[in-house]
Amino acid sequence: MLKLLQRSALIVASLYLTACSSVTVTTDYDHSTSFAQYKTYTLAPATEETTLSPSGEEALRNTLRTNLASRGITETNENADLHIVRHLSSKEKIAVYQSNQYGYAGVPYRYGRYGGWAGAPNSYTDVSQYTEGTLVLDFVDAKTKKLVFRGVGTGTIGDPESNAKKVKEAVEKMIQDFPGAVAH
Repeated sequence: MLKLLQRSALIVASLYLTACSSVTVTTDYDHSTSFAQYKTYTLAPATEETTLSPSGEEALRNTLRTNLASRGITETNENADLHIVRHLSSKEKIAVYQSNQYGYAGVPYRYGRYGGWAGAPNSYTDVSQYTEGTLVLDFVDAKTKKLVFRGVGTGTIGDPESNAKKVKEAVEKMIQDFPGAVAH
């Protein structure tokens, strides 16, 4: 019984932690680059393949502006130190979850002095289909045209409002990993 409780607690904890974050972010950067030199940036214009919804576009721009400004990097229209180029992609995914537990809802049945009865198998398969979206932000040195930082955010695509929240979350996490000192 103790093992069942421990396993249940572990499952609940992992579901809770998963629910706290709706996007997964990875970042990488050129370790030989001095990021202190970057003071301005420009966001490359969206193409037909990289167009977000209006709320997603607003979330991207505002989150970049706010989070980079906290690092001393401001947006400009000309002579920027960094060009930020976005890439978008999506793919259909299928998730399959199978369970083969015994007893009612995975809990052994007990009745009085007769002890435990494992009961009939309680097995099921849950299949769900969803669309996974990926936002890639490439930070390119304007002078050398060299990629110096890349952030990749992945999450489930939903309605425009939830997508905008996920864009905001992804960009915040990316900029959190951006090298260099935070401006005070």
